[in-house]
Amino acid sequence: MNNQSINSRAIKVIGHRNPDTDSICAAVTYSNLKNILDPGRPCKPCRAGLLNRETEFVLDYFKVPMPQLYTDVSPHIRDVDIRPAPGMDGEISLRRAWMTMRDQQLDTLCIVDEEKNLKGVITVKDVTTANMDGMDPHSLEIARTSYENLIDILDGTVLVGDVTGKVVEGRIIIGSGSAEQIEKSISPGDIVIVSNRSESQLAALEMDAGCIVVCAGGKMSRTICMLAEEKGCIVIATEISTYVAGQMISQAAPIRHYMSTENLLTFTLHTPVEAAAKVMASVRYRYFPVLDDDGKYIGVVSRRNMMNLHKKQLILVDHNEKNQAVEGIDEAEVLEIIDHHRIGAIETDGPVYFRNVPVGCTCTIIYQMYRENDVEIEPAMAGLMLSAILSDTLMFRSPTCTSADERAARKLAELAGVDLEEYADQMFEHGGDVSGKTAAEVFNGDYKIFTSGHVRFGVGQGIYMTEKNRKAARALVGPYLAEALEKQQLDYIFYMFTDARNSSTELLTAGAGAEELAGKAFGIQPADGVIVLPGVVSRKKQMIPRLINAIKLEQE
Repeated sequence: MNNQSINSRAIKVIGHRNPDTDSICAAVTYSNLKNILDPGRPCKPCRAGLLNRETEFVLDYFKVPMPQLYTDVSPHIRDVDIRPAPGMDGEISLRRAWMTMRDQQLDTLCIVDEEKNLKGVITVKDVTTANMDGMDPHSLEIARTSYENLIDILDGTVLVGDVTGKVVEGRIIIGSGSAEQIEKSISPGDIVIVSNRSESQLAALEMDAGCIVVCAGGKMSRTICMLAEEKGCIVIATEISTYVAGQMISQAAPIRHYMSTENLLTFTLHTPVEAAAKVMASVRYRYFPVLDDDGKYIGVVSRRNMMNLHKKQLILVDHNEKNQAVEGIDEAEVLEIIDHHRIGAIETDGPVYFRNVPVGCTCTIIYQMYRENDVEIEPAMAGLMLSAILSDTLMFRSPTCTSADERAARKLAELAGVDLEEYADQMFEHGGDVSGKTAAEVFNGDYKIFTSGHVRFGVGQGIYMTEKNRKAARALVGPYLAEALEKQQLDYIFYMFTDARNSSTELLTAGAGAEELAGKAFGIQPADGVIVLPGVVSRKKQMIPRLINAIKLEQE
């Protein structure tokens, strides 16, 4: 298996859609821990959406590469066992193609050039049809068949002439009659198949044959050989009979002449298995070429290969609800869940390792796991975990923050070699800057969808250290909420513009009855479309529970 295949089948550690700093840092640091503890089962950090500016700052500050983006984990062609059938040179003969199909039990061969670019395909049916059409005496000439193919098919030896780079330029003639009959049937350049009769050989030379094939181990006199050389006639000797030679010689034609080149049905590594299966069901081919990311041929797949599907293996961090998970989660295999949120509704095929701890940040749990396994925490990993804790707990101001979060953060700051307060100010300042961003980008920076009964609602949050950044974000996102509500077909959207320094939130809403619902949830009357919530900074602990309780009361 090549490195690309190994990398694609590594266990993917991935957070929720619209990832925040905790989601990304948890994916990176937990992948690192897993690779240290079990290097035989490689893990790689992934992300299910675009990064926000805060997270970009964190990764850049600690010089950590951005995790790979996966917006869909449903199976693709790269997740099946691709058969590495070699690409064929278009100049090989029909007989060699058939022998390859027979030996490899393939009914389709893919023809490629020297750079592995796919040029065409040929099937057993094509070979059979070409063999039946081989009764045409002009078949080798039309296909511009090389003399190398001719010698290979006949298992022959060149007695006279140089066949390098030469192609057939005449008909196929069986010289089995009298010399007079042979002379009448031959035209200049023809290939004449004869026995050891010198009269037939001389007759062919007299009529300027392009090639004489002497069969059944027949001999050719020195005089006739000299005459053939003088006339520029190629002489080939073979042990097979005249009859067999006549039957086989048309199989020397190159497969490029018979291959299909138009409307080729190909798949790439990124073709969804579901889409590939539909294509396979619509045609009668058994094998289909697969191209890599550079468009180069790498092998074939069949319906049988689809049965050996390797589901993507996932470890979920910072979430455990299906509507927050990456697309295609139902078609993947979840191995572990590391989270600090309420327990939602993700079903798994079998038992999984599920660690859910009521702390303020997923990276606090991961820090504990490093300590439990006595694994040294490198400065970069310490910096990422510190950043996640500061972000999720609003530098210990959030009611979700626990003593475990603060203890972990202060120790991680030491390991990362940063001043906690100064670093937090820099991180929050970069995260709150919305200049140059679109409303959709700011909206999706930290946004999740929840379900309560038959009601689906979204809750987003932006956390700001300065009033300037908070007001700019509110002015940008506010008008966008109605559009987002319609696009996502939700009942409500609630968006929190949180003042981290003063521990308060301004809440905007979208959806019929959303404003009244939020007002009832917090017992506050909206003013000018804004609900001001002093002391409310946590979406998980202060916002979501109250909204769900209010929705349940509405449904009763």
